[in-house]
Amino acid sequence: VVVNQKTGEIICIAQGQGKIHDFRLFKQSKIPLNKTIECLADKGYQGIQKIHSNSKIPQKKPRKGELSSSDKKKNRELAKKRVIGEHINRKLKIFKILADRYRNRRKRFSLRFNLIAGLYNYELRLSQR
Repeated sequence: VVVNQKTGEIICIAQGQGKIHDFRLFKQSKIPLNKTIECLADKGYQGIQKIHSNSKIPQKKPRKGELSSSDKKKNRELAKKRVIGEHINRKLKIFKILADRYRNRRKRFSLRFNLIAGLYNYELRLSQR
């Protein structure tokens, strides 16, 4: 899910068949991100800097070591920015189609997922008026 940080609006959605890691799905979807856009991701997106140079992921704790206080502070600041996307994931999971196993036709999943995202954006705009 690609989200506008300022408005909280869903811009783009990608989905795959079956269980697939988020970063692999991101690479397969080939979503064109502008180089000026800052991409905020979690620790699972290690290596995203090779694909999108203007991206930020949290610093991982070194093996048998500790993070410095400046690294912890940077991770907290990044988490404060990323929480908007996590809240949107929560809102989308309220529709059980995304939280549970999808048991209907696979061809219709993409359509329904996009409709749910459209409903979310519509509700968001109504609440901002």
